[in-house]
Amino acid sequence: MLTSEEEAYILEHAYVPEHCISLMTLVSGGEPFLIDGYFICHKDNWIILIGYPLEDNFNTENFEAVLSKVRKKFRPDYISLVAPEMPSSLASDCQECESDVYFTLQTQQTVIRSPVKRNLKKARQNLRVESSSSMQEDHQELMAEFIERAQPSDRVKRLLFKMPEFVVRADNAFVLNAWDKIDKLAAFYVVDFEARQFSNYIIGCHSRANYVLGASDLLLFELINMSLEFNKDYIHLGLAVNAGIRRFKEKWGGLPSRRYEMCELAFQKPSILNAIFALGKS
Repeated sequence: MLTSEEEAYILEHAYVPEHCISLMTLVSGGEPFLIDGYFICHKDNWIILIGYPLEDNFNTENFEAVLSKVRKKFRPDYISLVAPEMPSSLASDCQECESDVYFTLQTQQTVIRSPVKRNLKKARQNLRVESSSSMQEDHQELMAEFIERAQPSDRVKRLLFKMPEFVVRADNAFVLNAWDKIDKLAAFYVVDFEARQFSNYIIGCHSRANYVLGASDLLLFELINMSLEFNKDYIHLGLAVNAGIRRFKEKWGGLPSRRYEMCELAFQKPSILNAIFALGKS
């Protein structure tokens, strides 16, 4: 477990979404630890090792040493790793891997371009934005629509299904809702303000069945304003994921900030889960 001093240290130095303690522990169900400047979660026979050292001084030799120490201490059957770079020594052992890049947006330097301004103007005419600490049946319906339409990966589904519990239990988490004129949910964002330096966009959905132009833009604009109120230096917009999501982040001025590499290791038997949030079992 973490001491109060360790928890404060992690949140003070956090610079990637996976450093957010409440997000990682509530979604995974794991117990948090700090080992040699690296944040990990442990549950049963599984470890999540966040390979971004809190002092932001990554090198592969140190990362491999911490990985070896974690294996010796916990003797897990599975380890999910995320890091800016994976050591070449792990290449043959990765059961699943993924490469991407984090996008971030500076809160004080956001320039809203004319097309986005037009979307915001139209959205304000048709939507109202609400911040809430709970998710209801409307969110479940929109999540189901999104899953049927987008066919996301299993790990994205697991993350999405954990959001109602996360929003209720995490002190600094909120759901931003865009409601239309007849009180139907057009879009929502789940966001978190636990880390000292940044706010964290975790996941969101918009409706195609109840589509309103600019709904996602309006929610991101609200997130920027909330981030300023919480004195955050920047917003973590998550990974690029695909070309469409990348374009949305770029049109708001989001920039690639850090490399993201994911690797899942299995030591006892073939992996049956498929990424960093696969610990989640309720």
